[in-house]
Amino acid sequence: MKKEEMVTLISAEGFEFVIDKKAAMVSQTIRNMLTSPGSFAESREGKVTFPEISTAILEKICQYFYWSLQYASGKETEFHIEPEMTLELMMAANYLHT
Repeated sequence: MKKEEMVTLISAEGFEFVIDKKAAMVSQTIRNMLTSPGSFAESREGKVTFPEISTAILEKICQYFYWSLQYASGKETEFHIEPEMTLELMMAANYLHT
């Protein structure tokens, strides 16, 4: 894939997740960061840092983005969430508008 078709999401611990831009656009917040007019660093560099979201939670969010694309295309599968992640995931999902 071309570099402009990818986006890097960076967790609080500095771990980088390189994912398809289409998948990242599932989040309205990320979509706004990457497509807003002007010279915002996120849209210029294709990198978004989340200082409040841990690596484990951001990994699960990335998995959800891809699951959401599959679900939207008609592939109905279950998305498993570990109970101990529920609260943090809900807070992150609220922030990301997913």
